[in-house]
Amino acid sequence: MSFSFKSRYGIEDLLEIMALLRSPGGCPWDIEQDHLSIRENLIEETYEVLDAIDSGDTENLREELGDLLLQVVFHSRMEQEAGSFDFNDVCHDICHKLIIRHPHVFADVQADTPEEVLRNWNEIKQQTKGQKTATESMVSVPKGFPALMRAEKIQKKASRVGFDWTETEGAMEKLTEEIGELREAIAAGEQSAIEDEFGDLLFAAVNVSRFVHVKPETALAHACDKFVARFSLVEQMAAQRGIDMQSATLEQLDTLWDEAKLILVNAE
Repeated sequence: MSFSFKSRYGIEDLLEIMALLRSPGGCPWDIEQDHLSIRENLIEETYEVLDAIDSGDTENLREELGDLLLQVVFHSRMEQEAGSFDFNDVCHDICHKLIIRHPHVFADVQADTPEEVLRNWNEIKQQTKGQKTATESMVSVPKGFPALMRAEKIQKKASRVGFDWTETEGAMEKLTEEIGELREAIAAGEQSAIEDEFGDLLFAAVNVSRFVHVKPETALAHACDKFVARFSLVEQMAAQRGIDMQSATLEQLDTLWDEAKLILVNAE
């Protein structure tokens, strides 16, 4: 192996290290990987970056961004070996995209507000991708996105062509309507209809989130954290009072839940 050790490394060193790992005599694990085998790694590293951002841990963020960058370099190296493209091509493409989609910076287009910038970005994106209809832009939203995120993006694309409620109340009424339809499906006992109506309910809830300026993914993540914190306190109180949660009545557990909720709210 021919590699120059340094006190500080840069992107060229990372590219060289990846090439060495993938070359004959390199790392057996790295050599046998392909795009699909490390697909989950990319997802995991992305969420670890998000965790670092949410926690405000800048040291961890620095590390996790490096791990995420490694995934980009890894996938790029595979394509370089296949003769398709390399990391420099990836860099070129994103630079070109940024220049094209910021005409208010690199050309003579006027855009004085973030809203105008975003509108220009979306219009240019649709043009460059050859999307002539709103449906085409909706289809382009990756199905691999988390469902709440995908729903939000699809709804925003519909909104841009005027297919949207004019106010929050309309979205709220639709949410209430979907709850009623889900109740009817449950009463009928048809599982396929229940799944269909439950999906409609979630989609309607995402619609409401847009009007009240809440990110559905973020809101649900916070709800999960809140539930775990309250449940932990309920479990502790049950143990302290000699209550077996598995045999306790729903009324007993509900009382503990309300108590835990109050304690946590007052502690905030």
